[in-house]
Amino acid sequence: MPLSATNGVPTLFLRREAFERSGLTRATLDARLNLTPEEFRVEGNLIAVGPIHEEPSLVALVEELESLGLVYFDDFFELSGNWPDWLKLFAMGE
Repeated sequence: MPLSATNGVPTLFLRREAFERSGLTRATLDARLNLTPEEFRVEGNLIAVGPIHEEPSLVALVEELESLGLVYFDDFFELSGNWPDWLKLFAMGE
């Protein structure tokens, strides 16, 4: 089942295997980003975090993921949310 991305704000997509390898936990992200249950979604090999409403939080998370050895684009990717209201985007991992 594809995971939706919200327009107007970023959503971070991670490969599940990469997230698990990083040592981060959902509880850690929930506390750091004040996520609701709907803002941390898992479907198959893909995790969607967001929408992330505060840019400094997103930047800090990307920096932390990279410091843990994850590679932008190979292990995770951020969709900016910069698309029109009339367009709905969905993501699905392989």
